[in-house]
Amino acid sequence: MKQNTAHFSRRHFLYTLSGVCTTLISKPWQALALDETDPLVAAIVKKTLAIDTHNHIDVPLKKDELPGPVLDLSGEMKKSGLSAICMTFAVDYQKLIYEGEAYERFLNSLDAMDKVLETNQMKRVLTFSDLKKAHQLGVPTVIQSVEGGHFLEGKIERLTIAYERGLRQLGLLHDNDASVPLGDIYTNPAQWGGLSDFGKTVVKECNRLGILLDLTHCSDEAINMALQLSTKPVVVSHTSLNTQLGQNPAMAKMMMPRLIRKEQARMIADAGGVIGVWRHLTDNPLAYAQNIKAMVDVVGIDHVCLGTDTKLTPAYRSPNANQNRPNNNQKRFGERTNEIWETQTKGYFYTVVEALLTLGFKERDIIKIGGGNFCRVFEEATKR
Repeated sequence: MKQNTAHFSRRHFLYTLSGVCTTLISKPWQALALDETDPLVAAIVKKTLAIDTHNHIDVPLKKDELPGPVLDLSGEMKKSGLSAICMTFAVDYQKLIYEGEAYERFLNSLDAMDKVLETNQMKRVLTFSDLKKAHQLGVPTVIQSVEGGHFLEGKIERLTIAYERGLRQLGLLHDNDASVPLGDIYTNPAQWGGLSDFGKTVVKECNRLGILLDLTHCSDEAINMALQLSTKPVVVSHTSLNTQLGQNPAMAKMMMPRLIRKEQARMIADAGGVIGVWRHLTDNPLAYAQNIKAMVDVVGIDHVCLGTDTKLTPAYRSPNANQNRPNNNQKRFGERTNEIWETQTKGYFYTVVEALLTLGFKERDIIKIGGGNFCRVFEEATKR
């Protein structure tokens, strides 16, 4: 810890002597002002294949609203220090009414994301080899994810279509039941004793195709059943321990069903999986780092990753939405990845690295938490 403190206290001196300035500009995502970033932090960011395992990019759900606004995804990623994100969306935020609507929204969202990637000169990675190569080239990239299997509508063959469109991470469940349910959601009354028969089929098909399963939003019973069925490791991309409740009792009460018990976390780790720690219930970067440490203390350093449940780009509002609704332009901390905490002055991963160093984490462990652990699971789950 003394060594880390020394680095922070001699910031400008080390910038002059270390040559970090030269190496930083060799990678596109090292784009923050150099006089604001400690060289030790910058060096760790540079080495880490850093991944946010759950980052929402808002796009239109309806075909007549495509392609949606122009988004500076590449610029926000460069600012953040992240090498990649699991770029996710959900189709059940608005009520699903007719048969086929979930699938239509799924395809529309993928079309919109195609355009976002095209305008940002980015591509989806399909394998771990692609991911590693993008990092080596200094090119920010995405792993395509969707939150909830609503689009399947009981048709397992659609999973192959999704795979061919680039889907590599599937959140099995989300807030609302699909028209053909896959299992019990942790915020809803249990109905299936874990997974439905169709949910079990989806788990097996994801294993066969090479799609990483995300068990966030699953009840304990659904998680247990998926762990028994899956031949490959899984991720719970965004949660925290149910002992880490923050300073807001009302928020803690609301979030409690979404937090994971120590026993359940250990089961996921014992199966080789990883757990992403999110930003909820944290008032500042140090509190976030403490939540990461709490998870490490329970499951070990090899089973923790980052999953913010934030957005790198602005929220999308349909032009057909209620125009009488107030348009609140006031900055809201917590929603945007590079503006999670009011005290945050740097991009997300730079901020996290600095906070983890403050708690005494070593470079090798930060590299694991930052992306190494998730990469191990992603590589294993997507092998065919």
